[in-house]
Amino acid sequence: MTTPVLYLIATAAGPAEYVDDGVRAAQADGWDVCLLLSPTAARWWEPQVGELETLTGHPVRSRYTLPGESGGLPKADAMLVAPLTTTSACKWAAGITDTVALGIPAEAVHLGIPVIAMPFWSTALGAQPAVDRAVQTLRDQGVHVVFGPGEPHAPKHGNTSRFPWLLGINAAREVSSQ
Repeated sequence: MTTPVLYLIATAAGPAEYVDDGVRAAQADGWDVCLLLSPTAARWWEPQVGELETLTGHPVRSRYTLPGESGGLPKADAMLVAPLTTTSACKWAAGITDTVALGIPAEAVHLGIPVIAMPFWSTALGAQPAVDRAVQTLRDQGVHVVFGPGEPHAPKHGNTSRFPWLLGINAAREVSSQ
């Protein structure tokens, strides 16, 4: 039996600083983890990208490949987009897939690959009407949107270091086994 592959896709919300914790949690749950980062999250991790690649055993992707270039990742059995920002949620729901962190899951959900999204945003940003519409649009497309405890959080009060990675990992396990 092969190890299932989880694409962990982090956009630039505070918990992305701790995405290595998410990788380790998924690996402990039996996943082979491939990491994709939004361009901003990739900048945060730029000095330690080698550490992330050693941790996962795969290249860390933060941009689309060039023609003829291999992405170097195995096929995903499930995808977890966590943390997901309001900006990324709205762009994804609108079909704007200008980053690999949005394009890969946007395509995957329509190819039958289970996709889970875990938002991390403040009540102030979440109050924008476009955000609720985006969440509903993603759900209508088949994305499993899971809000962790306390999300959305009060402005400047999100607990980035205690992001509930296991909640998303468990959701990925559950939907990929259906």
